[in-house]
Amino acid sequence: MSYALITGASKGIGRAMAFELAKRNYDLLLTARSSDLLKQVSQEIKSLYPIKVSFIAVDLSEGDAPKKLFSWCTENNYDVSILINNAGYGISGAFQNSSLEKNANLLQLNIVAPTQLCQLFIPLIQKLASGYIMNIASTASYQAIPYLTIYAASKAYVQRFSRGLSQELSKTSISVICISPGPTDTDWASTANIHGKALKLADKFNMDPSTVAEIAVKAMLAKKTEIIPGFINKMGVFMAWLLPKKLVESSTGNLYK
Repeated sequence: MSYALITGASKGIGRAMAFELAKRNYDLLLTARSSDLLKQVSQEIKSLYPIKVSFIAVDLSEGDAPKKLFSWCTENNYDVSILINNAGYGISGAFQNSSLEKNANLLQLNIVAPTQLCQLFIPLIQKLASGYIMNIASTASYQAIPYLTIYAASKAYVQRFSRGLSQELSKTSISVICISPGPTDTDWASTANIHGKALKLADKFNMDPSTVAEIAVKAMLAKKTEIIPGFINKMGVFMAWLLPKKLVESSTGNLYK
C-alpha cells in the first residue's frame, strides 16, 4: 500500500492525523524536528495497527529540508499518495519586535516548505491511481490579526495557494484540500507565546486534535476543497467576513496585544 507523508507529526494535529490514517490502514512516513518524539509516536502506532511506519527528523525551517525529505522518500522507494503539510508555528507580539531570523524561519516553515513539498511530490503522486494533498491553514487565515500579523498572513497564503492548486489539479488524479482549524488543544499557543485574554478565550473553545484529524481526513477522502472544523470556528469566520474589517482587526488586535 502507498504511504501518507505527514509533516509536524510528532505532536498535536500532525500526531492525531497519523493515528487517524493508521486506523484506515495507511502506511505512514512521519517527519518533525525531534527524532525521539517521532520514534515514540511510531512505536505507539505500530503497537496498535498492522501498518508500516518510517520516520525522519528534519527541520523544515531550514532551506534545504524539503529537498532532503523528498530525497529520503525517493531513495527508499516510498510511494507517497497522501502529502499532509501540517508543520508550522506562530509568533505573537508586535511585528517589529520579533527578530529577522525568527520571522524568516516562520515564513520558511509556514509558506516556503509546504509550497516546495507540493511541487516536489506532485509528479510522484500523479503516477498513482489517486492521491491527496492536505495543507493545514487556520481560521486566522480569513482575516488580518494585529500582533499575530505574520502568522495570519502566512496562513492566508496557504489557504489561497491550496485553492488555486486544487483548481490546477482538478482534472488530474490528485485532490487538494485546505483545513483551517481554530483553537485546538496543542502546544501551539505556548510556542507562539499567546497569553492573557487571547489564551483564556482559546481555552474555552479548544477542539481535541483527534476530532480535528477525523474531520480533516474524512473531508480529504471525500475530495472536498476547503473545510473549517467545528461549528464555533465556522461562525467565527462568517462573522469576520460579515463585520467591517477595521472593527474585526481592532477587536482581535486587542486580544493579542
